[in-house]
Amino acid sequence: MASISLSMALTSCKSGISMRNSQFRLLGRNNFPKFQLCFLNQSCSQNIHGNIISLDSKSWVPRSVSSSTLGPTMEEVKEEPSYRFLSENGGVVKVLVLDHNGNYTVRIEVSNLSKDVTGEGLVLEWGMHRSDSSQLRGPDGAGTVKVPFMRNSLGEHAAELEFQSSQPPFFLSFVVLTSTGSEIKSHRGTSFCVPIGIGSGKPMPLGFSLSNDGKANFSLFSRNAESVILCLFENGNEEPDLEIELDPYLNRTGDLWHVCLDVVNKYSKYGYRCKGPLDWKKGGRFHMRYVLLDPYSKTIENFIPDKGEKVSFSKCLASLASEKKSFDWGGIQNPNLPMEKLVVYRLNVGLVAKNRSFIGVIQKIPHFKQLGVTAILLEPIFPFDETKGPYHPYHFFSPMKKFGSIDSLKEMVKAMHKDGIEVFLEFSLSGTSEGDDTAPQPINFRGIDNSSYYMNGGVSILNCNNPVVQTLILDCLRYWVVEFHIDGFSFVNSSLLLKASNGIDTLSRPAFIESIAFDPVLSKTKIISDTSSPAELCAQDIEFPHWKRWSEMNSKFYTDTRNFLRGEGLLSNFATRLCGSGDKFSSRGPAFSFNYITRNFGLTLVDLVSFSNASELSWNCGEEGATDNAAVLETRLRQIRNFLFILFISVGIPVLNMGDECGYSTSGSIAYNDRKQLNWSSIKTPYGKQITQFIAYLSALRSRKDDIFQRREFLKLENIIWGGSDGFHSEPNWLDRSCKFLSVVIKPENSELESYSDSDSTSASNGGRVFICFNSGVNTVTAVLPEGSTWVRLVDTALPFPGFFVSGNESVVQVAGMSTYEIKPHSCVLFEAKGRTE
Repeated sequence: MASISLSMALTSCKSGISMRNSQFRLLGRNNFPKFQLCFLNQSCSQNIHGNIISLDSKSWVPRSVSSSTLGPTMEEVKEEPSYRFLSENGGVVKVLVLDHNGNYTVRIEVSNLSKDVTGEGLVLEWGMHRSDSSQLRGPDGAGTVKVPFMRNSLGEHAAELEFQSSQPPFFLSFVVLTSTGSEIKSHRGTSFCVPIGIGSGKPMPLGFSLSNDGKANFSLFSRNAESVILCLFENGNEEPDLEIELDPYLNRTGDLWHVCLDVVNKYSKYGYRCKGPLDWKKGGRFHMRYVLLDPYSKTIENFIPDKGEKVSFSKCLASLASEKKSFDWGGIQNPNLPMEKLVVYRLNVGLVAKNRSFIGVIQKIPHFKQLGVTAILLEPIFPFDETKGPYHPYHFFSPMKKFGSIDSLKEMVKAMHKDGIEVFLEFSLSGTSEGDDTAPQPINFRGIDNSSYYMNGGVSILNCNNPVVQTLILDCLRYWVVEFHIDGFSFVNSSLLLKASNGIDTLSRPAFIESIAFDPVLSKTKIISDTSSPAELCAQDIEFPHWKRWSEMNSKFYTDTRNFLRGEGLLSNFATRLCGSGDKFSSRGPAFSFNYITRNFGLTLVDLVSFSNASELSWNCGEEGATDNAAVLETRLRQIRNFLFILFISVGIPVLNMGDECGYSTSGSIAYNDRKQLNWSSIKTPYGKQITQFIAYLSALRSRKDDIFQRREFLKLENIIWGGSDGFHSEPNWLDRSCKFLSVVIKPENSELESYSDSDSTSASNGGRVFICFNSGVNTVTAVLPEGSTWVRLVDTALPFPGFFVSGNESVVQVAGMSTYEIKPHSCVLFEAKGRTE
């Protein structure tokens, strides 16, 4: 496959000042030498007389015409492409290309011939080609065509050719034959060559775009490429059918390479070849054999992996299909929920839905609503190499095709919004599918401009603080907000977003983070930092810059809650998590803390209480793995209830992980890739029923007691009273690891009257105090209920189902103030004040 270089240096023939030489160049197995090309803008006082060749795919017939049948002169056509060539014998060849609504007229004039050329009997021998100049053909697919010149009124030899709209883009190549049979070529000794249906293009917008008149513009960033070739493919073909090499004089503005094609109807996909220095020390990873995916493309074709020893040099191509007209959102707006009202459910589209699609997720909306979920967080849905997983994407502007079409994703978002559920996307910028220097897989960024897109060291970590990458990702995020109505984004392994280009130094004020925080579109969405790494199976606790816009997945909540419930944590750490993690969010507020117990890698909730793993801070409750031991099973069930209870009554945003409500297990594996399709039939088991109902109850409790549990501001210290195993006579032993019991009374700030309705236990006033006890030890603790109120027990995780939490159909258990209540081992209890007794 050969490739064509389009290079034009403009000349101002009005002023007589010639700029740089222009060239068209064919590279490959048939070298096509360079020749000089200049724009023509000279006076021509009379019409040109000559021949018109009417080009038809079946037949063509040259016909003589008078000047009245010709179009405007070159002087009259100011905006049409016109070229001036110098011939090897000192003559001038002028070419004018006229576009008549997609049909083209090419007017060729020859003048200033040398004295040894008589001028009589001149013949134009021409052919057209796309990828290989050695394969010149005429309109019938045969070889070159010969057409005689005729003199016009100025004494110049002129001819015209006409081409139908279905034929461009192509290159017209020709020579002039004298009466003696000798050839007149360019001053470089090459054939004359003119692009038909190909223009210089515009640098913006990046990617593929169609203008109002149907012309296709292509624009690509590459700072370090020496040349860029646009490759166009017809449907079903694995090799390019047209390759146009862009030249820096015509097709480059700054670091943007661009070209315009009048017609692309016959092609279905495109990509780029980029040539540049292979200097590994400076980050150069160019490889001309690979056809690379446009990072800004909105629709892409299927991924083609390597098969054994057969390397795929076109891993993925961009589609030339025009974007569909605007989607009908039916007037449904984004819910735009306050942060403190969120209950988040993290899910994987391919694992949560039976048919692994966006439409399948829509079918789960009733389940989400039953749980009280107000937002779903989708694990990365961007195209990825399935051998590496979704946290190694290779494209960011479109969803993975296996999950469904673009419209099906929009239908899912629309359905969620209709039911008041927001949609967040996870973004992974810490490693793409292209691999590293030890196992490279060029798809786009690596071959287009590795040193600009990636951090140093031959890794596939996007250099987000490079202005070019920053612009790409910001454009992408805005596209998802505007085009798909996405409500927020969570950035996985976000600690890398703080790194400089060397991947080592940490920036005090990373431009990427700050740009998102103050972007006029993105700053209105939910922006979440998640320092966990699915690849490394860990999370970092760092000080993340936030500008009071960024939220965070709270890894300290995860750590301290697990430690407390397995009996190894400090009461002080656990109490800090219950109250909104003021050590991390004091300058923002607790609504910026996204609390979680489990995540999409590591142990699931059932496995967390079934396997002991030091790195996971887990405890098996007495036996490892599956067991029939009733005591062990009872403790595990209590621990599951405890984890969920603490998650929902802690100040901050609870984040549930897919399948935890129905006993999803990976048999103790912590690897992300070991997760399987979720079995929804387990939701109907006794375990699934009680845990689902419990989560639904806790969500309702948070909403009913929003002045305590759903807070934008921290609770006031005077409204919190802490107690230990000896009640409220003294402060708990905050730093004593042997202390396993903690109690707290929380008083609402906006209520003078405490009450609880006997007639409807689910509609209590927001004004009631709450008394909560946590016992992570192996011994029963006798707690004394605070005086001054009658207390209603709402939750006791040690009791059997259905009595361990209060639903609307069950009797209310009341306990008078100063009474005692036994807090069983590994259990949590919640009371609410009914009214004053004093």
